[in-house]
Amino acid sequence: MSDLEQRTLGRTGLSVTVLGFGAMDLGGPPAASEISDADSDRLLNAVLDSGINFIDTAVCYGTSEARIGRAISHRRNEFILATKCGCVPGKGMGGAHIHTAANIRAGVEHSLRTMRTDYLDIVQIHRSLTRTEWEADGTMDTLLRLKQEGKLRFIGMSGILPQLPEQVASGVFDVFQIPYSALQREHEDIIAQASSAGAGIIIRGGVARGAPTDWNKSYYMLSRGEMSGRWETGRLDELLNGMSRMEFMVRYVLADPSLDTTIIGTKNLDHLQDNLAAVRNGPLAADVFTEAKRRLNTTASRPK
Repeated sequence: MSDLEQRTLGRTGLSVTVLGFGAMDLGGPPAASEISDADSDRLLNAVLDSGINFIDTAVCYGTSEARIGRAISHRRNEFILATKCGCVPGKGMGGAHIHTAANIRAGVEHSLRTMRTDYLDIVQIHRSLTRTEWEADGTMDTLLRLKQEGKLRFIGMSGILPQLPEQVASGVFDVFQIPYSALQREHEDIIAQASSAGAGIIIRGGVARGAPTDWNKSYYMLSRGEMSGRWETGRLDELLNGMSRMEFMVRYVLADPSLDTTIIGTKNLDHLQDNLAAVRNGPLAADVFTEAKRRLNTTASRPK
């Protein structure tokens, strides 16, 4: 029995560990740096051995799906598997997302074969589509048909503003994957609305692409200067009380009641253990979380 906290993923009824594993880093270039097959196998099995039961990947994450299939398909009953559709098999991260009925089916069936599984727990549309887009090319109709065929269980959306309000209001998505962190609170209100509407909430970017000391890439249209500026303006170091900045970021996200799971990727076993330790320490204390949000309200981490 895992000692990690679990929450119910919205109306799916699935019980997921609050720490999930994002498998993009296992796909190799160009999405991530190199990792050997042996190291990838060790990491994926360590993820499951730790008690994490939620893994998120995508067709376009290089060799990620193939490595999941090879390393842990024999342990399929131990984890909930989420992938994404709209990517073109074989095209990688740089390929266009195509949401025709034919490509949606091709992507789902590619994922099933590659990950050596009979079903996918969650299939998420990888680009944040408008209703017109998901209806025009047969995207949703195809996903519903694949669900009827038993090839997937629940339908999700990897969404961002400004499309999210329409996506939530449609009521057709069981799960939303949304970027959110202490320093990226632009989606905070719509996350709460989606959760209240019964959707499961998967948070990505919860640690803002690594520790606050390593903001060397933009993420969701934020530069390194904007990230560090929000941290410094909020004087968040004063709230650490012995925590590392990374631990603070993880525990901040866990303190949001709308979150069901947050996916954090790594290729490093030590980093995995650090993430697990942070999660085992629990969400930020209520008074620290409230004070952090009060301070962050003075920054641009959330639109006024």
